[in-house]
Amino acid sequence: MRIALTRLAVAGSAVAAVLAGTAAPAMAGDAQVLITNKTIKNDHGRMTFYDDGDMFEVCDTKADGYGVEGQLLLEGSTTLLHITDGGDAGCDKDGYDISWGRSYKMELAWTGGGPSVLSPSFSE
Repeated sequence: MRIALTRLAVAGSAVAAVLAGTAAPAMAGDAQVLITNKTIKNDHGRMTFYDDGDMFEVCDTKADGYGVEGQLLLEGSTTLLHITDGGDAGCDKDGYDISWGRSYKMELAWTGGGPSVLSPSFSE
């Protein structure tokens, strides 16, 4: 009887491990789930979202007389946060509390013109 219970416990553990292993990749591959920091870039700068503290940072990386602008957008193009950087030392940052279950995008543009960079949708 004891051997049968041991075999049952081992089999149950193996099933639990398989189920746990198959659930994690499905969540990580979902474009709507943001688990870690996220950065978008162009030739002139970058915009980074830091999940710890819900902080957004915009950095002008090219001394060309222009700056970069970053925006946090609620899905549907409503601007929630606008950050500019250029002409000074360091990066500019600001915080915005990302709400669970809502979809957001980040947009980065060079103030000298041209197309902007848009992140995939994300949420917490």
